[in-house]
Amino acid sequence: MRAILALFAMLVLAMPRPAAAQSILRDAETEAFFRDISKDLVLAAGLEPRNVQFVLVGDSSINAFVTGGQNVFIHSGLIIAADNVNELQGVIAHELGHIAAGHNVRFGEGAGPASKISLLSLVGAALAVAAGAGEAGMAILGLGTAAAQGRFLAFTRDQESRTDQAGAVFLSKAGISGRGSIAFFRKLQGMEYRLAISQDNEYARTHPLSSTRVNNLLAVYERDKAWDTPPDKALQARFERIKGKLVGFVEEPRLVMQRYPEGTNTPAALYARAYAWHRSGHPDQAMAEAARLVASGPNDPYFLELEGQILLESGKVDDSLPVLRRAVAQAPGEPMILTLLGHALVTSEDPKLQAEAEPLLRKAVSLDRENPFTWYQLGVIYDRRGDKPRAALAAAERFSLEGNAMGAMMNARMARAGLPAGTPDFIRADDITLVAGDALDLQKRKKR
Repeated sequence: MRAILALFAMLVLAMPRPAAAQSILRDAETEAFFRDISKDLVLAAGLEPRNVQFVLVGDSSINAFVTGGQNVFIHSGLIIAADNVNELQGVIAHELGHIAAGHNVRFGEGAGPASKISLLSLVGAALAVAAGAGEAGMAILGLGTAAAQGRFLAFTRDQESRTDQAGAVFLSKAGISGRGSIAFFRKLQGMEYRLAISQDNEYARTHPLSSTRVNNLLAVYERDKAWDTPPDKALQARFERIKGKLVGFVEEPRLVMQRYPEGTNTPAALYARAYAWHRSGHPDQAMAEAARLVASGPNDPYFLELEGQILLESGKVDDSLPVLRRAVAQAPGEPMILTLLGHALVTSEDPKLQAEAEPLLRKAVSLDRENPFTWYQLGVIYDRRGDKPRAALAAAERFSLEGNAMGAMMNARMARAGLPAGTPDFIRADDITLVAGDALDLQKRKKR
């Protein structure tokens, strides 16, 4: 049994950490950017763009992974480490290779044979111990576990190599140069050198050596007609904005100011300093940077969103409303901007403004049902006007998204009890009740 547990632990460590254990960062501009830089790659992979979701994870490590179907998780550290949009597209092309090949579904193809090797070694070790050869039994067990690990790691290395080649195909079909992909692998290779990671033995690795990947891909990319195609200038400018915003949001303010010093007034620098000042409790300085952004692009919805957010979170609710209304007017299909304006209207507690907020928030959830904060704001509106069943349903939606099965179950039952039978809201409450009940049953079984 210990051999099986050891193998299981190895498999878990080899897999990426679940996104639930990390912080998910939602930003309207970043998510729109991900969709735009990946659309041609997604199509090249034979996938439907609306079915592929890109999720930004607040993690400083340079990593990206796929899990849960067609979801691509990109670490904030990867974006900060990248020098241009082409490097990020190279990573995305690789991750789409995993999705197109169904590697999440096929994980058992590698784990299954490794488990069999481990089970056979366990049986052999038990027989040896029973025969009085305890040391021989332990040796057999150790060899079996090593063989299982080697088999599994060889499987994952093969998957990664095939996915590198698939990513190269997708980049070529999309007319995107592989230079960014090569540059990024060389960055990883440089990190491996600095960390003194051996460059002559792949046996104990889940991925091929970065040097191997560069050598395998370079000849493929250099023959491609897109090799000398430079990064798209408009996408590169958007990448720099996203990177500046992210640096300001996740890094220490002192480091932000060093990277983007005063006097540097590019959109990236203004974004970074605005977020750094806001996070460190300096609203006046944050507003000054945001005002410069808006002056440089008066109709940019994301600049307006930031200015409105800073005003709202600094307690200047009334001042934030006209700014956020302008942001919504410029981007009426951005659910997170709709939610921010809805939140400002709800915060005001003015009954007339509550009436303005409800259709905005209902539109936001129709565009994006997976934002718990939007459901919370809707629930506040329903509760204030005495619509307890719909307030409970909104709470059930929120708790369900947050992974709180008990909260989802209780509120969904309350909603179902007060809603007309057969209506869409009643059916939705019933669905949440069933899903939450299954989740609670699973939790109970795990505790046994």
